[in-house]
Amino acid sequence: MALDKLSKQITRLADNEKALPPVELWDPPYCGEIKLTIKSNGDWYYQDTIFKRLSLVKLFASVLKKEADDYFLVTPVEKVKITVEDVPFIITQWQWLDEQQSVMELTTNLGDSFVLNSEHQLSDNEQGALYVNVRHNLRAKVHRNVYYQWVDLAQQEQLADKTVLTFYSDGQCYVLGEVD
Repeated sequence: MALDKLSKQITRLADNEKALPPVELWDPPYCGEIKLTIKSNGDWYYQDTIFKRLSLVKLFASVLKKEADDYFLVTPVEKVKITVEDVPFIITQWQWLDEQQSVMELTTNLGDSFVLNSEHQLSDNEQGALYVNVRHNLRAKVHRNVYYQWVDLAQQEQLADKTVLTFYSDGQCYVLGEVD
């Protein structure tokens, strides 16, 4: 599978649709693996060369799909496996849409924005890194700068027998961690 062939298929899809394509509904035949890697810092590489055009990264990200523990770029007629070192996106920015109502908007390294809420939940892993569901089962890691900004705004609360740092968005309570 050549990258330019896949790029042409995706470009035709993008020209015909304004919203993200419904990749979760597509189940095309598997066409092999392509040497495309999304590094843990969010950088995209093809054959060990970094993508320099953000528009191309956004185009490929629009057809990214996760099945079990594997990631694929899919079109209605082809599916190619890629490598993702951690998760495909990074939360790089946040802002209050309504500080009085505690509604927080998050933005990824690719410019996708959404409200931190029950659909886009915050979770952590065994090492304590924070992640947010971006769409379907694709997640973004919370960048360290964003995490420290959240720590600054968080409040200490008593939950069960622990003191934790929390903040709220869209009526949901999010725990950043325990206070020693």
